[in-house]
Amino acid sequence: MTDLITPDLVDLDLDSALLAVVDRHAATRALAERLVSAGRVTDLDGFLADVRAREAQMPTGIEGGIGIPHARSAHVTEPALAFGRSSAGVDFGADDGPAHLIFLIAAPSGGGSEHMTILAALARRLVHAEFRSALADAVDPADVADLVNKEV
Repeated sequence: MTDLITPDLVDLDLDSALLAVVDRHAATRALAERLVSAGRVTDLDGFLADVRAREAQMPTGIEGGIGIPHARSAHVTEPALAFGRSSAGVDFGADDGPAHLIFLIAAPSGGGSEHMTILAALARRLVHAEFRSALADAVDPADVADLVNKEV
């Protein structure tokens, strides 16, 4: 099995990558494009439709400036996680405001509960300020990938 996240799935400056108003759909698309480039997602629009359907059920923003859009999708080849950091913040519907740390979880539709396992493991780590700070302060995508693979 390959790593859940690799340096090419990390964007430490999501705001400049988008060059426009950053909303959750644009942020999710930018991260999903990385998953397509890495061969983890086969159909960008199909996967994004699945993510939006999931978002419509319930917001995926959590307290502490975190956004975790996620979906099981037939367009995912293997479980993957893409990460983006936004200094401006992106509204994922959390009560305490915009997300600055965004994790896009992609899981194969036949993968059973593995995306929930990833989501739960990630959420357990995100309650720790040290973990969030390390993600917020990282200067190298490889450092983020190493940290997430080790901790999640």
